Amino acid sequence: MLRRTLISRVSLAVTVLSLLATLSLAAQDKVVFSDREKPIADQLKGIRSLDDATRARVTKDLALQIRALPVDPNKLMLALGLAGRATEGDFGRDTLQEVTTTLASAISEQPPARGKNGEPNYAYDELASLVRYEHMQASSNDAQFAEAMAKLEAADAKRQKADFTLNDLEGKSWHFRDLQGKVVLVNFWATWCPPCRKEMPDLQALYDKYKDQGFVVISISD
Repeated sequence: MLRRTLISRVSLAVTVLSLLATLSLAAQDKVVFSDREKPIADQLKGIRSLDDATRARVTKDLALQIRALPVDPNKLMLALGLAGRATEGDFGRDTLQEVTTTLASAISEQPPARGKNGEPNYAYDELASLVRYEHMQASSNDAQFAEAMAKLEAADAKRQKADFTLNDLEGKSWHFRDLQGKVVLVNFWATWCPPCRKEMPDLQALYDKYKDQGFVVISISD
């Protein structure tokens, strides 16, 4: 029996993590890379320009290259940068698992300090999101990882109680509470976001396939 389930494409936390990873890479011009790190950083900067098949292969290869680097602050930054881009499409579970393993390894080698107000460092948030939302295999004995997992679980529980009213492009009002009994996917996107534009045909195909079974897609544009 269908029930109303609010599925956010990404949580706010994950969105912030991707932004932080992007900013981290954007700051690379100020970072001094070793001879082994520089080619990896350069490939990361241009990875979005690759076609999906090539990007899957390059992503997996970069994960292995980063994992093989000596312990250095840049290693964790590169692992985070790769993780922030690895979910911008479907490049295969094996590829994403290599990315996850690389991030978990980099965190284990040099556990990052907590963020402001004692919050888990965003590296743990990123790892937790890969485990919870992408069902990747990774673990950590650090309390920050457990707290990051608990934070995502609490956010999901709160999200299930969400309610709102919005007008669509045709002026029709949608009251979320009226969708009780349906499966609802709420997709936050923006025209300036390449992965968002890329996934639209897939979301449309998903809706067309399951709409008669009570599936609803609500896309909220930023």
